[in-house]
Amino acid sequence: MLIITYRQLFRLQRGQGMETEPSFGFLVHDVARLFARRFNQRSVQVLGLTRAQCRVLGYLARNEGINQAGLAELLEIKPMTLVRQIDRMEQDGWIERRPDPADRRARRLVLTAKARPILARIRELSAEVRNEAFASLSEADGQALVDLLRRIHNGMSERLGAAMPERDMPTRRPVALREPRQAVLETALGGEG
Repeated sequence: MLIITYRQLFRLQRGQGMETEPSFGFLVHDVARLFARRFNQRSVQVLGLTRAQCRVLGYLARNEGINQAGLAELLEIKPMTLVRQIDRMEQDGWIERRPDPADRRARRLVLTAKARPILARIRELSAEVRNEAFASLSEADGQALVDLLRRIHNGMSERLGAAMPERDMPTRRPVALREPRQAVLETALGGEG
């Protein structure tokens, strides 16, 4: 896999007579990639959990009682990838599989008592990484950036939903056994922050 950083792209473009600044899409993607790498680095150091594991805990906290297929859809990963991850997290005591009262073949995923306190720590760690990322911005600039990105996100989401045939639309209808938990900061989950 080839990964080109912002600086490398800038040098390549300048050397080939291309635009001297990377595109908006590239820059947004690269910032998200760097943010995710930094969060992963810190979460492994501080929590002993990867970013992917933090995402699973965060999404599960908001959709407790969901089955593995539903969680994989929310996380936008392949179910088989998630199964291996859930197996490890269950062995480590973060997640529990419980029988589905409506379908004896199915299992529902729930957080364990061990996992609940770590959610607050994930939010704190996400805020720390966001503060690192925003260190060169004033508070007003940081808020303006988030507001602008939110507007772009909303507009793109609407266009994607309108343009996507209904059969391709994600269902996003998890079955929960309980009321949704407080959301884990979106930044740690791959969203805004």
